[in-house]
Parts: sequence; structure tokens; C-alpha cells
Amino acid sequence: MRPFEYIRAQNPNDATQSAADGAIIIAGGTNLLDLMKLEVMAPDALIDINHLELNQIEETENGGLRIGALVTNSELANDIRVRRNWPVLSRALLAGASGQLRNKATTGGNLLQRTRCLYFYDRAMACNKREPGSGCAAREGFNRILAVLGTSEHCIATHPSDMAVAMRALGAEVETLKEGGTTRRLDLDELYLLPGDRPDRETVLEPGELITAVVLPAPVEGRQTYRKVRDRASYAFALVSVAGILKIEDGRITRADLAFGGLAPKPWRDTQVEAILVGNRPTEELFEQAADQLLAEAQGLGDNDFKLPLARRTLVSVLTELTQEARI
Repeated sequence: MRPFEYIRAQNPNDATQSAADGAIIIAGGTNLLDLMKLEVMAPDALIDINHLELNQIEETENGGLRIGALVTNSELANDIRVRRNWPVLSRALLAGASGQLRNKATTGGNLLQRTRCLYFYDRAMACNKREPGSGCAAREGFNRILAVLGTSEHCIATHPSDMAVAMRALGAEVETLKEGGTTRRLDLDELYLLPGDRPDRETVLEPGELITAVVLPAPVEGRQTYRKVRDRASYAFALVSVAGILKIEDGRITRADLAFGGLAPKPWRDTQVEAILVGNRPTEELFEQAADQLLAEAQGLGDNDFKLPLARRTLVSVLTELTQEARI
């Protein structure tokens, strides 16, 4: 292992200053430590934020929740308010990893975890995300788990988070703190970047910028579910996942919030898919139209071609589940 300096942050501003100077922020470390062991990441310094007071779940004035960045996945998944009012988030978290990892993984770290592309982890292979300009071995290689939407000629990596997919469907926002004390709030679509010609830039966060909390809006009416299709049920990353929230009144869909995992470099949401559903009676034909829109620009590269029909079947199945009572 390469030597590195360990720093314990005394306060949030201390953390942002150290990070701005080049230190890498560490909380649960469930992803970062693996990357360090493989020398995919080799920071000269780590800034430990575990002692900061960012581990509370608080109700907001408008009925939402403010979730501190250090709240663990286990704590969040089992919070009674989350289970009652935002069950899609609880289900996504419980589908996300083993119990041991959920006990350590944090809310902020979950949002910022790196791709599980095999070529990103293998330093002998070309990877523009790991080494800009080196190429993308995955495009012509074994790309079974990789993206079919939002990719570029430079990168086809997928974002691995389940939690972020549910939060995208819920319209969550991220609160951050910059060096010098400036704060800002971003929705998840603003937070994440598509690869384009710079796949090494995964978010809009600036050097030294720290995620301090995630804010959920007030709960909405309707049924919620999270469906994850993976190679093994006990512990694996999504091949395709769908977070869905649907409301039906007088036999018609009046609200549809859908987000997708396993398909793109970030949690994917297509508002045109939702627009196709809203105002119409739930039918299989309607669900197929929604799937057509979702996959209109999808492109497989060989081993991951199966994701297109799998995503279609999963979306249709989720929509059928969420509208089952209205169709009886």
C-alpha cells in the first residue's frame, strides 16, 4: 500500500479546506478503501469526516426529511418515517448491499461511489474514467453490466447506486458546503454529469465541496415500489432497476415518477416516459409505449444487448404492479 497522510476533520470547514488542498474525504470507506487497495485511487491524504455532526435525520418545515450525509444506509432504511412515507427509498437501500456494508456505508458516500466497470478496476486496461485519454477497453470488451443510455464513445460505465435511483424518483436535493463556507443545493440531475469527452468528471462538485445532507420533499400520494434485477438476489449490483411512484384517480394515472438504474452513467429519469403515462388509463399497450420512449436512444454494444428487452419487461412489470388495483 502507498503511504498516505490521515487527517481527522474537526468541523465541516476543516474538511472542505483539506479536500480543497487535495485530500480525499473518507466516511464509511466501503468503496474508497477497495479502490486504494487496487491502486485505482492513490490519495496522498485522507480527511476523515466521521466525527462531524452530519448523522441526523430531521423533519423539514414542509413535511420532508433532511438526511445528514453521515447517516448510514442501515439507519436510513430502517427509519420508521422513511419506511412509512418513502418506502421506495427503504426498499432500494435494503436491496443495495449486504447488511455489513449497509452498517458502514453513508448517505453522502453512496451518492458518490464509483462505477463497478471491470476495466475501471483493472489498471492494466485502458479506461478514460481512471486515466483520461487512455481509451475505453469496455466498448470492445466484456461489457455485460455496462450502460445502454447516456453513454459516449469515451465511456459506457454505469452508476452503481440503488439509493440514488430511488432519490431521483423522489425528487431529492443535495446540500453542499464549499471551501470558505458557501453552500448550495442541487437536484440529482444537476449533481451528476454524463461522460461526454470527460468521463473522469462524474459530478459538478468542486474541489473541496462536501455533501452535508440530502433533502427529501414532502411525501406524495400514490403507490411506490423498487424493482431490482440482478445476477444473484443476496448481493449484486443492478442489471436493471426501476424506482416507481404512481397515483391513480378515477381510473387514470395522475402522477408518475420513474427512475432507472443499471442503464446509464447516472440515475436515469426521462420525463417523456412519465408524460406518456399521465392522464391515461393503465393498459399494457400504454406501458409498452412508455418502454418505447425509455429505450428510443438505447444502444447495446454486444454483451449488454440483453439489457434492452430486460429493461422493457421490468418497466412493464413495475407499472403493472403499481396499477394492479385500478385494473381489476
